[in-house]
Amino acid sequence: MKNHQNIVLTSLLASGLAALLCILPAEAKTLRWSSAGDMQTADPHAQNSGVNNNLNGQIFEGLVERGKNMEIVPRLATGWRQPNPTTWVFDIRKNVKFHDGKPLTADDVVWSILRMQQPTSNFRVYANGIGKPRKIDSHTVELTTPVPNPVTLEMLVNMFIMSRDWAIANKVEKVQDYAAKEETFAARNANGTGPFMLVSREPEVKTVLKKNPNWWGIAEKKFEGNVTDVVYTPISSEATRMSALLSGEIDFVLDPAVQNLEQFKRNKALKVIQGIENRVVFFGMDQGRDELLYSNVKGKNPLKDKRVRQAMYQAIDIEAIKRTAMRGLSTPTGLVHPNPVAAGLPAALTKRLPFDIAAATKLMNDAGYPTGFDITLDCPIGRYLADERICVSVAGMLAKINIRVRVNTMPVSTYFAKIQKLDTSFYMLGWGGSTFEPIFTLQPVMHSRNTVGDGDYNYGQVKDAKFDALVQQVKGELDPKKRMAMIVEAFKIYNDNVYLLPLHLQIIPWAMRANMSAIHRADNWLEVSWVVIK
Repeated sequence: MKNHQNIVLTSLLASGLAALLCILPAEAKTLRWSSAGDMQTADPHAQNSGVNNNLNGQIFEGLVERGKNMEIVPRLATGWRQPNPTTWVFDIRKNVKFHDGKPLTADDVVWSILRMQQPTSNFRVYANGIGKPRKIDSHTVELTTPVPNPVTLEMLVNMFIMSRDWAIANKVEKVQDYAAKEETFAARNANGTGPFMLVSREPEVKTVLKKNPNWWGIAEKKFEGNVTDVVYTPISSEATRMSALLSGEIDFVLDPAVQNLEQFKRNKALKVIQGIENRVVFFGMDQGRDELLYSNVKGKNPLKDKRVRQAMYQAIDIEAIKRTAMRGLSTPTGLVHPNPVAAGLPAALTKRLPFDIAAATKLMNDAGYPTGFDITLDCPIGRYLADERICVSVAGMLAKINIRVRVNTMPVSTYFAKIQKLDTSFYMLGWGGSTFEPIFTLQPVMHSRNTVGDGDYNYGQVKDAKFDALVQQVKGELDPKKRMAMIVEAFKIYNDNVYLLPLHLQIIPWAMRANMSAIHRADNWLEVSWVVIK
């Protein structure tokens, strides 16, 4: 009888607990978030790309961050000063703890910056730019830059701080070699100081986060939203992703299909917000190899000839791409830079070469390729707005000048691993993020590749000594007029030589359930701690 009573009591307790669990979700708010591409890695220093930084940015924090209007504001640093042109001193926020309960100190900051200077880090160009870190005391760090650096604070955005002790304990002192498809403990596990903690990560399936109840920002009223849990689910199929939003399985889509936007705007259960994204989309071309990869041309590389590159440029009908693939959500440009207006660049730099098939055909003939050649265009699926449609459209346009393009589409995780190994002849890339400053394009995207991170995103292996010399001068020039003159001259070199094929600036929409509110920023960043779900 006693055992029977215990069983009944246990059953009642279990029933009561189940009832309680049914009540709790009414208070808890789960954000179900999706886009086409997955988070590439939880190692915050391995990959510098939009969705990856955005998700890692909920878990980790940097010394500074962008505010609601893209201004630089303190984060793990409470303040900073510059005693001389090459020295910066940062006061590290006190009473901050990592998710495992250990306190943040200057040791973690110094160690993290040095880690980002490793060759396998996608952030090394910025980490090397801010120079040598030194601990002054437990909550003060000094940076000594190689030259006077007017954009030090901008470089620190998205440079996330890891726990040194956690990394050592888990044998992840070295940054994951993402391009080599290396698997490390840090690729699927994380220990940051941010408002959310990583619960689980299943690549290409889902990533789960939960609110950090001990986040320092809660006491300072920085957690303005009410989300307690996040489930990020990559859905590569555009149709499936849109159906999930319509059915209510997903709350928020970072990259809605442009052809569905008008339908969504008319649907009272949904909400669409949009704005100009700080991003330029373009094509890069292999100009380093003597023989083109994946082509019928043997013993030479047509892309080394400016006439061929210009022919490709002038065969692209950018207005047709804007009208059909982009459904009007783009601003055509002739300059590879995310926001020329905000950067203060002259409008003349953004003027495109005219769409002219006859001129393009003549250039191909003059270059010795009247019958054209075969080439493979590597294209991501779901990384940029209408990316696959653009690639297919451009392939059709280039066919008119006898360039036969095979469009090689692939998921984001595969795509970046491929092009970062320089295993490409022709590729799509978008560049932008959290800053309008021109050096952030000139140095990582256009400069020739070197051992300190310059040119790390120059997957076409372009080399121009005059251009490189100008960029090195820009790095340390403090006179605004002299600096701008050098920047303009550098961009002009790239334009005149057609080293890249610029397309457009994106106007980026977000689609969400009507009961959700979020703040749309120009860097396409969803700050989950600001999200409210009613």
